[in-house]
Amino acid sequence: MSATVEIISSLERRMTVTVPMKPLEDEMNQRINQLSRTAKVQGFRPGKVPLHMVQQQYGAQVRDEVLSNAVERSFSEGVEENKLRVAGFPNIEHKPFAEAATELEYVATFEVFPEVEIADLSKAKIERPVLEVSDADVQKTLDVLIKQRATFAPVKRAAKKGDKVKLSLSASIDGQEVESTGNQTIDLVLGEGGRVADFDDNLTGLKADAEKTFDITYPADHQPEQLAGKTVSYKVTVKEVAETKLPEIDADFARNLGVADGDVAKMKAEIKESLSQEVEKRVRAKVKEQVFDVLVSNAKFELPKALIGMEIDRLMQMSRQNLQQRGVDLANVTLEPSMFEEQAKRGATLRLVLMDLVNKHSLQANADQVRAMVDQFSVSFERPEDVVRWYYDDVKRLDEPAALATEENVVAWVLAAAKATDKKVKFDDLMGNA
Repeated sequence: MSATVEIISSLERRMTVTVPMKPLEDEMNQRINQLSRTAKVQGFRPGKVPLHMVQQQYGAQVRDEVLSNAVERSFSEGVEENKLRVAGFPNIEHKPFAEAATELEYVATFEVFPEVEIADLSKAKIERPVLEVSDADVQKTLDVLIKQRATFAPVKRAAKKGDKVKLSLSASIDGQEVESTGNQTIDLVLGEGGRVADFDDNLTGLKADAEKTFDITYPADHQPEQLAGKTVSYKVTVKEVAETKLPEIDADFARNLGVADGDVAKMKAEIKESLSQEVEKRVRAKVKEQVFDVLVSNAKFELPKALIGMEIDRLMQMSRQNLQQRGVDLANVTLEPSMFEEQAKRGATLRLVLMDLVNKHSLQANADQVRAMVDQFSVSFERPEDVVRWYYDDVKRLDEPAALATEENVVAWVLAAAKATDKKVKFDDLMGNA
């Protein structure tokens, strides 16, 4: 076998491979002989079929299989011999196998992986969020937990913000009904958000059995866009007004949150610990996001088109699955590759950079780091030891924690190389509650 490589561009290669036919013909004859022992041909017992009839019936198929295997095998040998790192699948062109006489020749065109180059990171800026969970943060969380466990008691007075109203409604645009509860009712807590404020304002002050008709003009940028810029006429009938009853922070409340002895101080301590763990998790995520952005923006190499195409295919497939899980009919959705191109370029670039850094600087996670990541996964479960056991029962399950632990090593390496500073942040900003 011989393989010669031609450089087409910085990443494209054309490899011409020649394989002598003699050994391949010997392999074909050997396969035909083996088939003759089991071949079934009408009028002959197995093993008694004349060789020329076996050749006539199976020869073309055997030839294609042997030569296809020869192409695959010789391509791998040519790649290894020339120390090439192939990106994606090669485009292989050859004459029909039937025309191969003394030698099999084909041309494989493909891309190779680039030499990964990253600019000097010493001037790259990364801000580490710094936050200590305070008693006020614990109280905010308690307030949310209290509201989640609120009960409602019917009242005869007019509705005010914070009350729950049971109502039926119909909505129309230009005299055409677009929404109706029919014979059903819906419950709304006035002032809870998620609706235009005008809607709740129109319900405030109404008592049970009251009816009201009112118009709301939605802003031009309203979502969903079907209502954007439209004037909607509502007819509402209030069936019931109920005021909020908030639970007391006492032993029963603590037991309801899993504190067996009802100790309120212990409950608050556990909430603080849980918040601290969540804060740590979010800080790590924000730092990792900045590190990945720094790596992508400082990457200096050309991406193989094959890798971009594969990444686009992966992203499109994920989008289809997500849409299907949300009940969207894919027949009504058009996904174009161009919609995912920029995201695909970023993903492919990041993947190559991470692989290069891990290999060059030996950043693979060790067994202790993988175990620490598994412990992080398990801490929020009632029986952490069962979770840990589940991961270690099958070594393949450790792939995810191993990959994440390796990413943490990359983050630490970049933080050491870049200009990393601490920045105090507010609890609500970090948690996305602002």
